[in-house]
Amino acid sequence: MTLQSRIEAAISSSTGKEANFADSKIAHGGCINDSQIVTLKDGRHFFVKTNPESKTRPGLFETEYEALLLLSEPGVIHVPKPIACSDDFIVIETFNEGAPAADWQEQMGRRLAELHTVTKKDRFGFNKDNYLGLSKQINSWQDDWLTFWREQRLGLQLKRLAMITDKSDPILTKGEKLMSRLDTLLGDIEEPAVLLHGDLWSGNAIANEQGQPVIFDPASYYGHREAEIGMMRMFGGFDSNCEAAYAEVWPLEEGSEQRISLYRLYHEMNHFILFGYNYYQSCIKTIDSLI
Repeated sequence: MTLQSRIEAAISSSTGKEANFADSKIAHGGCINDSQIVTLKDGRHFFVKTNPESKTRPGLFETEYEALLLLSEPGVIHVPKPIACSDDFIVIETFNEGAPAADWQEQMGRRLAELHTVTKKDRFGFNKDNYLGLSKQINSWQDDWLTFWREQRLGLQLKRLAMITDKSDPILTKGEKLMSRLDTLLGDIEEPAVLLHGDLWSGNAIANEQGQPVIFDPASYYGHREAEIGMMRMFGGFDSNCEAAYAEVWPLEEGSEQRISLYRLYHEMNHFILFGYNYYQSCIKTIDSLI
């Protein structure tokens, strides 16, 4: 079967209604996937993502499918419904993008806090490893957040950086010094794990026709809620009104600013690994602020 025929069959099976492609157009879907809006002969529309490297990244779309279901389950923030997936594609419902409401930032902050509030868990991780961009994200369950972050986030990134830099590179020597400070930075965390979007930058959040927030393209796991804000701050797009509205629902604990910088560093390192030295100085700057 061709890829198109397999996608048509998956849509048919999931929706109970025969699916036949009539037309498609390229859509925005991040920088790592091939994305299109497909129109069926009966007029229905679906968002379809494929990736030429999916065979070397098992579970790329299956884990996204599961994350979208989990994020949408509480019903507190709009998440496009996943329709079907396989090892090399995912089909998601479409929606019409609109202009953000005047209070879009406040809505985003409140709804994100509500999502975190209703998805509390007593362990950190996820039931599967998944992907942050095209980087494998290890999500083995841990009872302790400090251990999780040391071994499966910062420590793992440093190991990956050691493969592309010299062993005497400041990003490694300074990174190891930061590793020795993690007890001080994270040792007092007593908050529960919550379901994170995991890759919530401004490109993964827009407004629907009603002007309400919509989030998509997750890299979800159960983690410390401030880790969400670390990524949100990396490229801007979420302002102080968003964070203030979040804090109205669930105030941040003392020391959050340093921890949020630490969590942002994980994403800065990942961008360095994926996209190169344009992200080197931001990594160094963040590490220097923490050691």
